[in-house]
Amino acid sequence: MTIGLRTARGRGVLLATVLGSGMAFLDSTVINVALPVLGRELRAGMAGLQWTIDAFLLTLTSLLLLGGSLGDGLGRRKTFVVGLVWFTVASMACGLAPSLGALIAARAVQGAGAALLVPGSLAVLRASFADEEQGPAIGAWAGLSGVTTAIGPLLGGWLITAWSWRAIFFLNLPLAAAAIWAALRCIPESRTPGRVRIDLPGAAAATLGLGGCVYALIEAPARGPGVAAAATLGAASLAAFVWIEARSPNPMLPLDLFRSRQFSGANAVTLAVYFALGGATFLLIIHLQKVLGYSPLAAGAALMPLTVLLLALSTPAAKLASRVGYRTPMTAGPLIAAAGVALLAQVGRQSSYVSGILPGTTVLGLGLAATVAPLTTAVLAGAQERHAGVAAAVNTAISRLAGLLAVALLPLLAGIAAADAASLAAGFPRAMWICAATCAAGGLCALVTLRT
Repeated sequence: MTIGLRTARGRGVLLATVLGSGMAFLDSTVINVALPVLGRELRAGMAGLQWTIDAFLLTLTSLLLLGGSLGDGLGRRKTFVVGLVWFTVASMACGLAPSLGALIAARAVQGAGAALLVPGSLAVLRASFADEEQGPAIGAWAGLSGVTTAIGPLLGGWLITAWSWRAIFFLNLPLAAAAIWAALRCIPESRTPGRVRIDLPGAAAATLGLGGCVYALIEAPARGPGVAAAATLGAASLAAFVWIEARSPNPMLPLDLFRSRQFSGANAVTLAVYFALGGATFLLIIHLQKVLGYSPLAAGAALMPLTVLLLALSTPAAKLASRVGYRTPMTAGPLIAAAGVALLAQVGRQSSYVSGILPGTTVLGLGLAATVAPLTTAVLAGAQERHAGVAAAVNTAISRLAGLLAVALLPLLAGIAAADAASLAAGFPRAMWICAATCAAGGLCALVTLRT
């Protein structure tokens, strides 16, 4: 059953999906501002801060494709509501966490709930509205969800300054209550006809593979006895994941998608750009507070030019890409973004906001605005129409994977072994240059692989 977008019920569906996915997007950005405070109050070193981010991204990335399959087979409204309840309970556990270990465990559970919400939101929109109204509905969902992502650092900084880091998790409770009410009242139930097979072996192998590799990367500086074993387990599990997907009649990740040079190239650009973005923002927020002495609110506000430009220019950039094709903006955009990250490498103890931070975040925002808008179009252009939904989900998973790898790998490559001012001041420029080089490589990849 389809409903009208402009009806009260249609607006309720849009409200539920925006709040559901918006909470997941918000929690992936708002936590960055809280990291220095978390490190101080829970006595966390650099590895602990990395795990606070990556525990969420690990389960979200590993289970994202599985979450979409569950909705198709069990019912999209049912799965979405379960995801909302799951995410809410995990958020409460995060806010009440008495120790760093408890917080990391709750963040992992929260990421699993988000894996039901993010693909579930789009699936609900597609099933609830007629074909001619799906475009406007998805556009409104993307724009409003983008606002929640953009205000994350500023909102998080304000909540931490005014109350506590725990407030950023308790904020989800009223949002989730409104989303659950709207979902139960307005979203029609739908599912794919026939039996949908769930790829549990593939999901388990992906989770073990990513978990083992991330553990090895984060804990490598400590050189503990489990690092080599974790790396071996991770590599073996990822190899098993590829083997399972190649032989499964209903794979979570259809490997034949990557036979398309266009699809593989667009996802390689996604990996490079989001690696640079995730790594740069992760370390910049900590650097501003630990080295330059910014408050959480000031650190969150420092990133606003980036998010404002991204929101303001994404639509014009999409229109431009529709006229000139997506290869040009996806080549120029990452190169411009790389220049912005290179400018941030100059930020040191004596840097002012206007001369040191503002130019870098502004140029980075311009580059991202040119890149992000045509990215999905480029990905879908490389996949057959019957794989359009899976192709978009794969691209979303790869963008989250990029952030996961950046947080785990970048401190190791830059030699940042501790979350103190001295280690950050020494390693921050190296980390930004690594991000800039990776982002520039993404632009060159677009030039070589994407069609005009």
